[in-house]
Amino acid sequence: MTYLLLSAAFLAVAAVVAAIGWRRAPRGHGRAVAISALVLVLLTIAFDSIMIATGLFDYADAHIWGVRLGLAPVEDLAYPIAGVLLLSGLWNLMGERVDAD
Repeated sequence: MTYLLLSAAFLAVAAVVAAIGWRRAPRGHGRAVAISALVLVLLTIAFDSIMIATGLFDYADAHIWGVRLGLAPVEDLAYPIAGVLLLSGLWNLMGERVDAD
């Protein structure tokens, strides 16, 4: 199994939860999710690159797509994006409904 396929599965589940929770989201929710995802992606690129460069871990070339940002394979960015989508979706589903004024 490739990292891309595994990442796609996590991302799909998170996207479904986020989509279900979206109608209960407060105003500005989309912007907050996008900013959070961008910050986490940048931090993931930076820290994964540092950890790979120092030899803490690496990815087998046979299991990755081949595109890297810094030293991090692009598949690794699915996890912070999935985390933001999943957590914001769950937050919206479990919280009180916010009606537009």
